[in-house]
Order: sequence, then structure tokens, then C-alpha cells
Amino acid sequence: MVAEEIIEHFQLTEHPEGGYFKETYRSSITIKPENLDQKFDGNRNLCTGILFLLTSQKFSAFHKIKQDEVWHFYKGSTLKLHMISPEGDYTFKLIGTNFALGEIPQFTVPAYWYFAAEVIAPKSFCFVGCTVSPGFDFRDFTLPSFQELSKEFPEHKSIIKSLTHH
Repeated sequence: MVAEEIIEHFQLTEHPEGGYFKETYRSSITIKPENLDQKFDGNRNLCTGILFLLTSQKFSAFHKIKQDEVWHFYKGSTLKLHMISPEGDYTFKLIGTNFALGEIPQFTVPAYWYFAAEVIAPKSFCFVGCTVSPGFDFRDFTLPSFQELSKEFPEHKSIIKSLTHH
């Protein structure tokens, strides 16, 4: 399958951060605010899952959430997952199946870290899944502009510029 076929088959829609997604799971179990970190407001589902597809032309812009997010590789080219810790340390992971080159099929982005993703092979795509616990809620989602994020982390200005929507 090519990217367009996967998008159509799974009825993926455009995501605000970039790429295409579809929520596939939302736990019916909820967690009350008193059982969550104080930075959460209101109930959260125990867990959520999405299918997510990026192409060489559509990256996932730097954003952060209040939860850990587990990425699972399914199909396509290697995905480069860029991260900036709350302390300002930059790192990246290669998500894929070429284990000899250090790629890994699953990785967890820690809560409160900014992260972005891109397909590094030209004219290609990457099809992954993302699991979030406590479950994803747009109240927990921050999608900064280039100006906002580069002001917070000026030492990473060039990578931020290439992976934010201006």
C-alpha cells in the first residue's frame, strides 16, 4: 500500500500538528482529577490510541502533551522523532525496523517534552500508532509557533524553524 491508500483505507484525516490520523481506541474507564497530576483539569480516559501517517511532505510539528506517548512502527520508511526536554536538551530517535542502524520499533516520549517527527526518506511515508495514557485530550496539547518555541529554546532555533508551522 502507498500512503494515499492507507489514508483512504483507514479513513485518516488531517491532524493539527501535521500528518493524518484516526483515533482507534478510547478507554471507557476514566480517571478523576484528584487521581491525576495537578496540571490536569477534569477527568481523563485511562488510555487512547491513534493511527498516524506522515509523508516526506508533511511533518509533525513540535508540540507537547502532559502525558507519556508511546510510538509504534507499522510500515514505511524510518521516522525521525525529535525531542526537546523541559530543561532544553535536544535528542532524537529513529523509529523503524533497521535494527542494525539503531532504529527501534517502539519508543516512549516522556510527558511535557516537546517533540516533532519527520520522514527522512524522500517521496516516502511512515505509518505508526501512538498510545497515550492518561488518554489524550486537546486540553493537554500545546502547539507553539516558531517564535514561542525558539524564544524558550534559542539554542535549538534551526531545528525548531524546520519543524514548526510558521
